[in-house]
Amino acid sequence: MKFQMVHENYNVLNLKRSLTFYEEALGLKELRRKEAEDGSFIIVYVGNETTDFELELTWIRDWERPYNLGDCEFHLAFKTDDFEAAHKKHEEMGCICFENKEMGIYFIQDPDGYWLEVVPADM
Repeated sequence: MKFQMVHENYNVLNLKRSLTFYEEALGLKELRRKEAEDGSFIIVYVGNETTDFELELTWIRDWERPYNLGDCEFHLAFKTDDFEAAHKKHEEMGCICFENKEMGIYFIQDPDGYWLEVVPADM
């Protein structure tokens, strides 16, 4: 029996803001969406051409408070072919929330507080 990871879900408060962030910060574009007939939720899958793995962004109409993310010990990691350019872009965006120069990695934070690790291609 084999398993393949296909997506990870993050719940978001403002879908438009999150879609803008993920496209600007990581080049992820909307692939498809599912909308509840009653308008109670929208699910948008984002991804890019480098992998089949997708990030599922879920907006829930009646959710009004920030999501409790605990201590942000979980995260999704992204490998980049141009670490220096990525770091510069994320620094300009003001979304770097933690950096470990000794390990050669850093984390960015999305508008809802999710941490995303950025690692160089050779890691």
